[in-house]
Order: sequence, then C-alpha cells, then structure tokens
Amino acid sequence: MSKKLNQRKDATATEVKEPLVAYKYEDNKAAINVYLDNETVWLTPKQMAELFRKGRATILEHIYNIYKEEELEKDSTCRKSRQVQIENKRSVNREIDYYNLDVIISVGYRVKSLRGTQFRIWATKVLKERLLGSYNQIQKRSISESRRKSRSLALLLN
Repeated sequence: MSKKLNQRKDATATEVKEPLVAYKYEDNKAAINVYLDNETVWLTPKQMAELFRKGRATILEHIYNIYKEEELEKDSTCRKSRQVQIENKRSVNREIDYYNLDVIISVGYRVKSLRGTQFRIWATKVLKERLLGSYNQIQKRSISESRRKSRSLALLLN
C-alpha cells in the first residue's frame, strides 16, 4: 500500500510504489510508517500527532502558523497522496496532505517534543545512509567506466 507523493502544484495525486521505512519509538513497542521521497521524509498530520504525542488539531494549527508566518513555503514542503479508506463498509478515495522533514522539525520545535528530536536524529541518519549509498554507487560506476576507458585506450595505443 505505497503511494507516490506528488508536488502540490499538481492538482491530482496518483498511487505508485514508494519507499517506506518504519520508525520505531524508543520503547520499540510501536512504529509509524515513514515515506521516503526526493531525499526527505514525509508524514501526515495524524502521524505527527502520534509522533509528538499531541492532538491532530494542535499539529494542524502549528502547520498553519508555519505557513502563515512564512517560515516555510507550502509548495515545496507539502504534497498530496490519494489513499483509499474503508468508511461504513464502502471504499472512499481521500487526498491526504504529507509534510516533509522541514515541516516535521518546525512542528517538533513548536511543541517542544523530545520524541521529535529523536525522530529528527533518526531521519537524518536514514537520509544520510541513503545519500551515501547512492553516492557510493555513482563512484563505483565512475571508477568502472574510467577503467574501461583506460583499457580501451591502452588497446588502441598498442
């Protein structure tokens, strides 16, 4: 049940496979699913409420103020995802807002959450590992390509 997080500029949201990572709380008894896309993580207001142990309305109020005070730009930090939910025994399509790590961190500071700090540290580590993994793959391809070119050049010169 993975979703593609679309740019807010796109009025529609689509469903495709998306990298999903489980963030486990310090007690290891519960976890939330975190979407990874475009070198950042994404959470819904409901997930942030669970993460920060605050009400969803409180989280939404802080998000509203973050944009109202122009701390962050909504277009680059908020995306929509279409999700199918079962309500009263029928399937309902809903567009759910997801917010990136910049918003998550801003909300975490505003609600003064220790769990938010722990999440930020975890998210930064996961993103760094993914970026370094990608960088290492690029480096290996580059080295392999250089060796191939060197061999080709050596054959031409001999």
